[in-house]
Amino acid sequence: MQRPVAPVVSMVLPPREEFAPGRTGAIGLLVHAAAASGRFAPVVLGTSQAAPFDDVAFRLVRLSWLPFGRTRRYAIGVAAALRTLRPALIEVHNRLDLALFLARRFPSIPVWAFLNNDPQGMHGGASPAERARTLARLARIGTSSAYLRGRLLEGVPAPARPPVVLPNWLDLAQVPDSPAERERVILFAGRIVADKGADTFVRACALALPDLPGWRAEMIGADRFRPDSPDTDFIRALRSEAAQAGVAMLGYRPHGDVLAAMARAAIVVVPSRWPEPFGLTALEAMAAGAALLVSPRGGLSEFTAGAAVTIDPDDADDLAAALRAVAGDPARRAALAEAGRARACDYDVGKGVARLDALRTEILAAWPVGRGRPI
Repeated sequence: MQRPVAPVVSMVLPPREEFAPGRTGAIGLLVHAAAASGRFAPVVLGTSQAAPFDDVAFRLVRLSWLPFGRTRRYAIGVAAALRTLRPALIEVHNRLDLALFLARRFPSIPVWAFLNNDPQGMHGGASPAERARTLARLARIGTSSAYLRGRLLEGVPAPARPPVVLPNWLDLAQVPDSPAERERVILFAGRIVADKGADTFVRACALALPDLPGWRAEMIGADRFRPDSPDTDFIRALRSEAAQAGVAMLGYRPHGDVLAAMARAAIVVVPSRWPEPFGLTALEAMAAGAALLVSPRGGLSEFTAGAAVTIDPDDADDLAAALRAVAGDPARRAALAEAGRARACDYDVGKGVARLDALRTEILAAWPVGRGRPI
């Protein structure tokens, strides 16, 4: 008996998101993991890549030649690609304006948006009135955390189709095994920017390392998720401070190298100042078995509470005290590692994509046949 054909879902990347091994950020990693599993037939749409992931279907979007801004030219290019794909469902990642554009162009196909950033900073989400209209026009909106869902609904009357929280996922099979004895390394991994608390990390290490013989501190990352990331004024100033503190700044590393470093390090610190929409780096550190010290801002506390040490990202003294306490207590580090690994199991890609597929199925089932807009 012939098996039924899986519905095609077009997964539309943001216009500047790279989708290639060693060059993609959190959104690209999530899309790649989801596209490689699940019961739908996904096709990822994005801009030109040097060598896109070759284990999932990828459709190159050619920017329109029309005299508009890049985002509009990308949107027109996506629409052209969709006309040939004819998907059952259009899934737009992290861009409300792009989702609204495609919903107007394809009124017979459900279009939904999956947000990994604050909607109040997006076109289509800046004001309560805009957010209410966007919620009414799209088939659904998903957010990666309850924090983002709250930001979407702030000041908005209860919508007919309430947004759904879909936490980020992680392919635990890709997390390297840890050595029998972890290295006495305190690790920061992420963008080297003020919002991520990179300067607080360096200053806390300057205070704590003199009291921690045999320990060292390392930073992996750059201003952007790519090997040719610019050397910014912030990084240049921090590099001088880090050298004095004994903190090694290792620069950009591919994602696999970052996971390997987390699997070796005894402690990982995620001192984000800005409200993290979710905080995939923290989840990776927990899955890798590192003792996690983490800021509580944004969506971070939703999955780290009870499995990590909470620190103040604006207080280097507070972070230094936490580093001394955790580094000096092997039993506590082991307990944190065990709790982190157990918590990370709830966010494995299989469970995450099952939740994603359930929402896709719900959207398709609710879509009114023969009508141009959801009821």
